[in-house]
Amino acid sequence: MRSIFNAALVVVALGGGISSAEAEVPRRGPTTGAPVIPEPAAEAPRDSHAGRPSPPVEMAPEAKVTEFKPSAFGPDPNYVDKPYDVAAQLAIYGGKRRVDGPRPPVEWGYPLYQAGSIGPGINLLGAKNPVRPELLVFGDLRLGTAYNDNGALDTAQVAARLNLNIDMRLTATERVHVFLRPLDRVETGRVTRFEFGGNQRDRTGDGGVLLDLEPEALFFEGDLGQIAAGLTDRYNLYDLPIAFGLMPLVFQNGIWMEDAIMGGAFTIPALNSPRFDISNMDITFFGGFDRVTTKAELQPNKRFDDHGADIYGSAVFIEAREMYIEAGYGYTHDNRSPLLGDFSYHNLTAAVTKRWFGKVSNSVRVVWNFGQNPGAGFNKTADGWLLLIENSLITSKPYTLVPYANFFIGSRKPQSLARDFGAGGILKNTGINFETDGLTGFPKLDDTANDAYGGALGIEYLFNLDQQLVFEVAGLKPFGRDNEPGRAAKGDQFALGARYQRPLSKQWIFRTDAIYGYREGEDNLAGVRAELRLKF
Repeated sequence: MRSIFNAALVVVALGGGISSAEAEVPRRGPTTGAPVIPEPAAEAPRDSHAGRPSPPVEMAPEAKVTEFKPSAFGPDPNYVDKPYDVAAQLAIYGGKRRVDGPRPPVEWGYPLYQAGSIGPGINLLGAKNPVRPELLVFGDLRLGTAYNDNGALDTAQVAARLNLNIDMRLTATERVHVFLRPLDRVETGRVTRFEFGGNQRDRTGDGGVLLDLEPEALFFEGDLGQIAAGLTDRYNLYDLPIAFGLMPLVFQNGIWMEDAIMGGAFTIPALNSPRFDISNMDITFFGGFDRVTTKAELQPNKRFDDHGADIYGSAVFIEAREMYIEAGYGYTHDNRSPLLGDFSYHNLTAAVTKRWFGKVSNSVRVVWNFGQNPGAGFNKTADGWLLLIENSLITSKPYTLVPYANFFIGSRKPQSLARDFGAGGILKNTGINFETDGLTGFPKLDDTANDAYGGALGIEYLFNLDQQLVFEVAGLKPFGRDNEPGRAAKGDQFALGARYQRPLSKQWIFRTDAIYGYREGEDNLAGVRAELRLKF
């Protein structure tokens, strides 16, 4: 019966009784009221816009048609009878609310993170790279008091350090940045302070307020791809970030390099390789011709000589096969007088970071120095290797409760490619007992890794991500051989350390540290400190 009715319906449609559009509308049956759907036409489907047959649907050979299951679909929810609940809507996002944080004291041009449209900008470098001038001044002020017993010297003091950033933003990708530390002298490690106790009090004669307006960083950075797009008025298919000037470079969390050098760098970003299962890869090339700070080159008085070396190198970052891989090569060229020896050398590094079995996050790093030949009468300053293994346990509270175990072994005299005077030694990140504070000269274990092995075991608890508490035990044991006199451990070292910090407000942070250390062949060390940091 249904096929006869459909045939009659088509005849009527073709005869002009109803339009073809009306013929496609489902009709109710005369007795049952059920919808009547016309059979699909046998002719090829037509393009509704051009009146031409539509192209056939193509499927990949791996795909297959699945059976339609109406039971897999349900009606949309209906909230007509439920009042709007603001609290319930906020709970969807974890109860997060807008946080009005501290504003930079200087915001010229337009504010930082303003709401709404930022406007079209100024067409100075091209319509596709509009200029939006913005000057921001921000930073932090550190105020600390401490009693530090470094063995032969001990002092009680209050100290201050100001980190001041001046950021002139030109476009969305180009800016000029200046970094100042006006209350301390980086090259000597002295900060503005007042010593009120200990045998070091007034011993150096340069205490009190220090003023130094020489920039610690002054550089331009931008994207050549965006600059070219503005100048040619054509979109580019590449990005090429660049930087030049007195610029800071930090590789491998500061282990391989942490220094501001006078030079330049560029990066080839966002590369990938399906063949090698590389989802993301960046390659950075850099060179520096001044302000290179390294223990591989010291003045005759053992102070840093940051005007005596050039460095050239490259660093690679790869994400592949659920691993994060880092590698780098650098060459340090000694450009001083040959009478001081030739301390040029090669520096290689590699690191792999991976989470194993969902239980342990692990990083394995290697730094290798070779090729140094300073000449007769001079000892090598960069010759050897360092193996550093960092581990953290993934607990039931993976973001707040973090036990960690870090280990190292260093042969001869391994060096970072470049390290700022205040950046600490190559073992700075191994544990809090190998880290000073950059403010009061807080005591630490030997951080050179010269012919020594050791590690740090600790636990960190972050409460509700609003406080930090760390307890750690650390130690090292030297091999002997050719340790640098006065700069490497003379015997076994062991220390207990603790740290606590929390924010007091949106601008103020409180932190306190304590350490007690045993050193074979040297005086023991101890220290306790408290610090207030103002973020602005």
